[in-house]
Amino acid sequence: MRDLLHLLLQGVLPTAYQGRDWERLLGQARQGRLLGRLACRMQDQGLMPLLPGPVRIALEASLRVLERHRHEVRHELLAVREALQPLGQPVLLLKGAAYLLAELPPARGRIFSDIDLLVPEPQLGAVESALMAQGWISEERQAYNQRYYRQWMHEIPPLRHVQRGSVLDVHHALAPRSSRFHTPGVELIAQSQPLGASGFRLLQPTDLVLHSALHLCLDGELDHAWRDLLDLHDLLSLLPAEGGATALLDRAVQLRLLPVMSQSLAPLCRLLPEHGLLQSLAAGLDAVQPGWQRWPSARWMCTALGLDETASSAQRQRASRRLYWRAHLLRMPPRLLFPHLLRKSWMGLRERLAP
Repeated sequence: MRDLLHLLLQGVLPTAYQGRDWERLLGQARQGRLLGRLACRMQDQGLMPLLPGPVRIALEASLRVLERHRHEVRHELLAVREALQPLGQPVLLLKGAAYLLAELPPARGRIFSDIDLLVPEPQLGAVESALMAQGWISEERQAYNQRYYRQWMHEIPPLRHVQRGSVLDVHHALAPRSSRFHTPGVELIAQSQPLGASGFRLLQPTDLVLHSALHLCLDGELDHAWRDLLDLHDLLSLLPAEGGATALLDRAVQLRLLPVMSQSLAPLCRLLPEHGLLQSLAAGLDAVQPGWQRWPSARWMCTALGLDETASSAQRQRASRRLYWRAHLLRMPPRLLFPHLLRKSWMGLRERLAP
């Protein structure tokens, strides 16, 4: 994985690579959802002609898929704008769609399965109705799941278009209501900025970074953690060299997100010890959270991602499981989480046993 990361971050081709080495590297890129990013990196660096024929063909095919994906997302965003513009309410784009439309660094090579929106919670009903009128409907039929989303989560159940199949995730916050990291969307919308003439809005740079870190910690699934970490690395480049680290730390304190910053930045600091902004952030975290890189969550993240070369496969798997359960507990406290998991297990058992 280190060869792939150095290739993505530094654009340096591995030396003495044979066919099986390239096959392994492409497999890692596919598994980590980094194939498109790798293709864009090779194209931007002018390295495509230096690659073996089969590798070049695979990456060029990925570039064609990316171009079609960009076209489809832009088309869907036009439809979303048409549906919501009459409401006259601010609508923020989050994650992949925001990166693409704002042409931010993480957009290069990124494919995503849904479009994420953030709207003020008081307007949630009006937004949902407007989208349903244009063909986006909820496919969630379980009454319990509908209640779970609307009572505890930071979003309504996903909406899928009846004809085109596009999926919208409509948020009113960045973290569940039940999470200690819950911040109402109105606080983020107030600090957001217009996204050109698109009719949408974009989180301010510090909030883009913090949302990326928060998503990584609350997701719990590490299959594509490196993609999220590279997104975080790219978003850090939006902060000014002078004062950027201080602004980010101040905003993290304001939104009570220092713990997720620590967990998310630990692997990047380990991988890129000479990175100037990361050094400043590490020093700032040292001042307010001494020993943060030795905290269990930071150590588990580095171990699970393979940055601890002394860790065995069993230790990496253990670290991954601990992060998975930590993510669950960060989303919901035990008094809510365990009854919810029991209910979901019972519902799943009933479905399997149903005639």
